[in-house]
Amino acid sequence: MGKETAADGVKAANESSLFQTYARYPIALVKGEGSWLWDAQGNKYLDFMAGLAVTNLGHAPVKVKEKLKAQLDELWHVSNLFHIPGQEEAAELLTANTCADAVFFCNSGAEANEAAIKLARRYHQKVKGTGRYEVITFTQSFHGRTLATLTATGQDKVKEGFLPLPAGFKSVPLHDLPALESAINDNTAAIMIEMVQAEGGVHPVEPEFLQAVTGLCKKHGLLLIVDEVQTGMGRTGKLFAHEHYGIEPDIFTVAKGLGSGFPVGAMLGKAYLREAFTAGSHATTFGGTPIASAVIQATIETMLEDNVPQRAAEAGEYLMTKLNESLGSHPFVKAIRGKGLLIGIECVEPVGELVLKGQSRGLLFVTAGPNVIRLLPNLYVTTQEIDQAVSIVTELIHEHTAVSQA
Repeated sequence: MGKETAADGVKAANESSLFQTYARYPIALVKGEGSWLWDAQGNKYLDFMAGLAVTNLGHAPVKVKEKLKAQLDELWHVSNLFHIPGQEEAAELLTANTCADAVFFCNSGAEANEAAIKLARRYHQKVKGTGRYEVITFTQSFHGRTLATLTATGQDKVKEGFLPLPAGFKSVPLHDLPALESAINDNTAAIMIEMVQAEGGVHPVEPEFLQAVTGLCKKHGLLLIVDEVQTGMGRTGKLFAHEHYGIEPDIFTVAKGLGSGFPVGAMLGKAYLREAFTAGSHATTFGGTPIASAVIQATIETMLEDNVPQRAAEAGEYLMTKLNESLGSHPFVKAIRGKGLLIGIECVEPVGELVLKGQSRGLLFVTAGPNVIRLLPNLYVTTQEIDQAVSIVTELIHEHTAVSQA
């Protein structure tokens, strides 16, 4: 790696005009294509982060790029006070290929989850005529950075310094059915759950527990909200991860992979929830603009035409097999788990140093908590690229343990 300078896009924290809310790596990325990225100095990287599960179709996918360019020549923004044909078409693509009947477009995963929370409360209070407002989530979950969604998140570290937090949220341990049952009361409006706790360590939900959750929702008249912000759009080998479990959530959310890198989000719900979200009940200035709608359409169309979720399922199986062959019995590795191309390698000690060493060897990956290596390649990743990534990760772990034992 060459020496980074301000001219290369990397500035010291005390020289930057930005709030330092990110612990950034000392790399300025300037170009991407498929599975590959280049920095300002011309160094090339194999990308197993995908912008944190965003560039599911790879960097600069052709059809999305072409549709975006065409829309830029036509119309950018008019506001949701007018009909936006592309937005309706994007919504129809989603409802035609999921269990949902209606869509609300926004700009991020946090906004999508915020909308889901508001819809759950408003449904109970305005449609059902109850005072229900509480949402139960799970320890180690992650739902966003707004005040409501960080309160819903089952991780204390994101809540520090933001007191007082909004009322109406409880977190219980994942897979602890007695704790969940005892948390439900007359104020409970919904249970919110991820099919894979991605930020929380790559923990897939157990099918038996999820069936119990759906049973409790039915028994107590609760809405089931599934957060698919990271798991949606083919990432786990299905268009949406809840399809693996044979359930139909009342509400589910998506962002990240929905826009191929363009900032979009969406909340999807069942038809009986329309009555709760009537005119004036919720809104956003930029959700579902003509530009955003074009990108969403092109992303979904590409996924469907190329059967991308199936590609992810097959590539994920191959990646898991290679990882187990190379690292499954290594004493530094506690577990290898995940779904599709959302894979976590849990290690016996923190792995932040391995992330930095991977970058020096041309591989980008990220953590999921201090001890978990998270692998998130794009869904078109090739077997050759998987082999290269596994080889580098394996070498890093072997070298790390050799040094530790020396």
